Amino acid sequence: MTQTISQDKVVGIHYTVKTAEGQQLDQSKEGQPLQFIFGRGMLIKGLEDVLAGKAVGDKFNADIAPADAYGERHDGLIQTVPRSLFGDNPVEPGMQFRASTDHGEQSVIIVEVDDEQVTVDGNHPLAGQALNFDVEVVEVRDADPSELDHGHVHADGDHNHG
Repeated sequence: MTQTISQDKVVGIHYTVKTAEGQQLDQSKEGQPLQFIFGRGMLIKGLEDVLAGKAVGDKFNADIAPADAYGERHDGLIQTVPRSLFGDNPVEPGMQFRASTDHGEQSVIIVEVDDEQVTVDGNHPLAGQALNFDVEVVEVRDADPSELDHGHVHADGDHNHG
C-alpha cells in the first residue's frame, strides 16, 4: 500500500528552490534527499501545505507566496543603534548575530555601518520573497518511536547525538 505524506511521517524530498526571478537559493545536497518529520514545523508552511497527501514518485512545482514562506518584510524590524553597543567588536554589513529585543531573542543582520551608528534588520533574509520549489518525493514512511521522541530523523538507525 502506498503511503501518503501526513502528520508524523518521515519524508524525503529532492528539491530546488528559486526566487520568483529565477535565482537559485538552495537545493538538496549532492543527491542526498532532505529528510524530515512531516507536520513538526520543520518546513515553511506553504511547502508543507502542498506536500500533504503526496506519495513517493510525485514530482511537482510549487509557487509559495511570501506569507506562506518567510513572511512579509516589516520596516519596523529595521533599526539603527549606537555603534558603541558593539564595543570593540568588528562590525560589517552582512554579519549576523542574535540580539535581545522587546520580542525576545531574534536573529538580525547588519545592513549598514558608520562611525556612530549600526543599522540592523530583523527580517528573515527571504522575507517578502515569493519562492518557487521544484520537488520530487523519494521517501514516505512511518517514523519510529525514537524519531518521534527526538523530533528528527535518524540516519540508518543512528541514535547517537554526539
